[in-house]
Amino acid sequence: MTDTASQASLGPEVPGWEARPRPPRLAMDGRTCRLEPLEPIRHGADLHAANSADRDGAMWTYLPYGPFPDEATYTDWVKDAALSENPLFFAIIDRASGKAVGVASYLRIDPDNGSVEVGHVAYSPALQRTVAATEAQFLMMKRAFDELGYRRYEWKCNALNTASMRAAERLGFTYEGTFRQAAVVKGRNRDTAWFSLLDTEWPTVRAGFEAFLDPANFDNGQQRRSLSDLIAEARAGEGASHG
Repeated sequence: MTDTASQASLGPEVPGWEARPRPPRLAMDGRTCRLEPLEPIRHGADLHAANSADRDGAMWTYLPYGPFPDEATYTDWVKDAALSENPLFFAIIDRASGKAVGVASYLRIDPDNGSVEVGHVAYSPALQRTVAATEAQFLMMKRAFDELGYRRYEWKCNALNTASMRAAERLGFTYEGTFRQAAVVKGRNRDTAWFSLLDTEWPTVRAGFEAFLDPANFDNGQQRRSLSDLIAEARAGEGASHG
């Protein structure tokens, strides 16, 4: 085998690659929301109140914890989560109300390989299906790719969680496959669906997000064009530019 063939079989080189910084415990500001490092005193009561609107506990179905019977129990969970470095938790603040209405985290943080996952996404009814829900994900992606220079951004979910799988596709992730019998969660088998977004794909996906989040895309709070359509249009334009 020639040296050239041998090198090609190992995959392309990544010139100048160095381990990336870990995501910092710093806030992220958007137009409709602000992400703050999770703090029990600052966020616990507001989060519990927002979560309590989920009367049947549906938001906890696919998470390894919850629902919580009372504020004290939930605050204990927040205290533990706030101390964690990996996952690194953030509270999602609705700018209109100033209240914490959801949680998300970075996890499986791998600076050496430039890979990080978003997970532990717990959106209260007040945050679900809102522009802020989408912008929160965008802010976390921007930090990973634009600020920290990560190469790979992951989304994983229970393969039975069709809503989460649809959300991943809407947000621009690519489905990679399902790991069978990957875990036991709350005493039940979990097959885990894997999705990813790469740094090479990010500029096009970012353009779709920016077009979606532009105030001009909304009329009295109603979107004119969907995020999925705008990402697809940006990808089509990218493809045409390379044709």
